[in-house]
Amino acid sequence: MSLSEKPPRLARRMSGIEPFHVMELLARAKNLEAQGRSIIHMEIGEPDFPTPRPICEAAMRALQNGETFYTAACGLPALREGIARYYSTRYGVNVSPERIVVTSGSSAALLLTLGVLVNPGDQVLLTDPGYPASRHFVRLLDATAVNVPVNADSNYQMTPELLEYHWGVNTVAALLASPSNPTGTLIPSEHLRQMAAHAARQGGALVVDEIYHGLVYESEAKTALELGEDVFVINSFSKYFNMTGWRLGWVVAPLTYVREIDKLAQNIYLSPSTPAQHAALAAFEPETLAILDARRDELRERRDYLVPQLRDLGFNIPQTPDGAFYIYAGCSRLTHDSYSFTMDLLEKAGVAITPGIDFGAHRAAEHVRFAYTAAMPQLKEGVTRIRDFVADRRR
Repeated sequence: MSLSEKPPRLARRMSGIEPFHVMELLARAKNLEAQGRSIIHMEIGEPDFPTPRPICEAAMRALQNGETFYTAACGLPALREGIARYYSTRYGVNVSPERIVVTSGSSAALLLTLGVLVNPGDQVLLTDPGYPASRHFVRLLDATAVNVPVNADSNYQMTPELLEYHWGVNTVAALLASPSNPTGTLIPSEHLRQMAAHAARQGGALVVDEIYHGLVYESEAKTALELGEDVFVINSFSKYFNMTGWRLGWVVAPLTYVREIDKLAQNIYLSPSTPAQHAALAAFEPETLAILDARRDELRERRDYLVPQLRDLGFNIPQTPDGAFYIYAGCSRLTHDSYSFTMDLLEKAGVAITPGIDFGAHRAAEHVRFAYTAAMPQLKEGVTRIRDFVADRRR
């Protein structure tokens, strides 16, 4: 029993941090499955592929060899060097290992980067729609996330014109994602170059989230590290490398910031997971990359099946996603309340998708996100169920 009748004391910042609505939907989906219902999962941004065998074997060898102690906060030197070689072989970009900080997932990389850049009262530009945790990280630091509305005409991405228009006297950084969540779209290299130049002229920073690199379907994405040494780039072993639960990512930072990021990491979590880092040493081996690229090709097949099917069902998808494993679909022909729509679809048809309100406020009630992180037979069954559900609503 509580000793006080008063409500719990919460920091004021908590009022601006919203839950993931999709987690409520996921909890309901799991509850329905426990009751014996069949649920098609197209809501969570996690690949359905297991971690490749060479990575798991590397982890087991590390555990058998007693590699269970802290590493340096910046990560294993061998892994930092491996990431640097990866940029050289895959992108043709030379990156010093000293600029690479291995982190406890890309979320930690984002938080550490913002932590060394942002003061209370500063502003950070982000796209709306966009990955929701980014704006909450900004709020956690008592700064302001300036959500810039983006539409299909800009490929749901920030443009140089939008960046310059919204960059104010208190703006210290712009945080972009290419490919993005929830839209799967890319930022053209020339646009990145212009935006990086504007940020530099204003004494600010450009931070580019590249965690879906490797999952680009028509061409190889170019890294923002091509622009020089002043850009911050975030990446992860979660998506392309199929290591979501290992919680390992990295940031490539300007060298002058690495010591500050190192200090912050030491104080927040000491060091990334040691077994995960030893496992990740095998992520760049040719055998592993061959497995990962075959899985990327399978994801492309899923995208190419699902996009036209959803269009036929009445969803508005102006552009085919360039990468990642998401489809951001307009649902205004079917509903004006994406949250109620997704809950209804789950309850009546057994299909779980994500409401647009998880990704911002700009036309959020008119959009939903599909994740094609289920095998093709499940996607086909999901389309059949959605077709019947939509037909019933029109009767």
